[in-house]
Amino acid sequence: MRRSARDDAEFTEFVAARSDQLYRSAYLLTTSPHAAEDLLQTTLTKVYVGWRRLRAANDPVAYAHGILIKSFLSERRLRRSGELPVDRTPEPPAREPVDPVERLTLMAALAELAPLDRAAVVLRYWNDQSVAATAADLGLTEAAVKNRCLRGLRLLRDLLGDDAPDPTTSHPSSPNPVA
Repeated sequence: MRRSARDDAEFTEFVAARSDQLYRSAYLLTTSPHAAEDLLQTTLTKVYVGWRRLRAANDPVAYAHGILIKSFLSERRLRRSGELPVDRTPEPPAREPVDPVERLTLMAALAELAPLDRAAVVLRYWNDQSVAATAADLGLTEAAVKNRCLRGLRLLRDLLGDDAPDPTTSHPSSPNPVA
């Protein structure tokens, strides 16, 4: 299939407008900046392949988020890594400062959640999605989403303690919550 310059320009515009939001979701799901970048790359590749269908969709952003979630859950089921070692790592991009202790504590707590519970909590509370939208993204019933969120939040509160900020109101302070 031959791509037009218009397709490429629209896709480039979409990536520029939405990659920070997609990266943030990927980071919260994977709790690793490297895994988040890989997940974002996988998502954007799949979005690019289906761009002609996607741009005609009612909500291409929701479609991209759906691809991100499905890719995350699929990778978690496979439990494999396609990464290859390299002799040098690239310089990390400059980011806004984030309290490293708070970030590490939160990421460690999120990593303790089951992947589907983590996805439900991230979509509901960090991405501020409705129960219905979260259920649609995860392919679950609304009751299952509520149950997974309840279980995930309960575990987060147990792990973070009573003095920790409420995870349902503490959003990352930058689009890419990496120090």
